[in-house]
Amino acid sequence: MVLTPQGLRFMGRLFPCSIGRNGVTATKHEGDRSTPAGLHRITGLWYRPDRLARPAPWARSIGPGDLWCDDPAHPAYNHHARAPLGASHERLRRADPLYDLILTTDWNWPCAISGAGSAIFLHQWRRPGYGTEGCIGFARSHLRWIAGRAVPGTRLMVPASLAQIPAARPQP
Repeated sequence: MVLTPQGLRFMGRLFPCSIGRNGVTATKHEGDRSTPAGLHRITGLWYRPDRLARPAPWARSIGPGDLWCDDPAHPAYNHHARAPLGASHERLRRADPLYDLILTTDWNWPCAISGAGSAIFLHQWRRPGYGTEGCIGFARSHLRWIAGRAVPGTRLMVPASLAQIPAARPQP
């Protein structure tokens, strides 16, 4: 997988995608709303079994208690966690469809550096051109296609040269 100004290139196909609201950065930190540049790897595949069929044999189901810790001061920072969790976190099981299917990456994982950014996922976008918090977002059908073919260790290249290209701004 390679992120380009036109979208994500994977297995000979080009998929339109959304990136962080503030574009790509070579100096990622928690809450900067930027997608981190670098060579990343796919580490996990999560799905909502109440909304989707299992996309691949290695996929893990998302249950009501599944969380992702985004508190830089907590030992579970940038890791899967279970409720209850007193630290800041994101619920993986959301009311909206954004996290119905998630590919996790090795950005700042497994040995997370406090404040270096968390939860850099490939997930469904809100709509085309609407920036993310730092993840890479796709149309649902494209994400399902990608998830069905990616495997643990699949490389994701986010070139630092993309940091010079402004992110698309959402339409009002």
